[in-house]
Amino acid sequence: MSKQVVLRCPSCKTLVTVEDEYFPFCSDRCRLIDLGRWASGGYRISSPVLDPEVLEGLNPPGQNQGSGRKDDDDRS
Repeated sequence: MSKQVVLRCPSCKTLVTVEDEYFPFCSDRCRLIDLGRWASGGYRISSPVLDPEVLEGLNPPGQNQGSGRKDDDDRS
């Protein structure tokens, strides 16, 4: 016997099962409400990325690498 996974819709808190069409949301409306919150900045990731693999190759703060191209102002 397997357990049925039941969660609550993040938008309206209605019970939702894995088999539901819009899982983890209860409806397309709730899915779009959640997407709108992300797009408008209502949700934020609160901590900086500290994973060394993700940070590898990034410049330290305040240091910019040039593109190797001359600026348009330098051209005659």
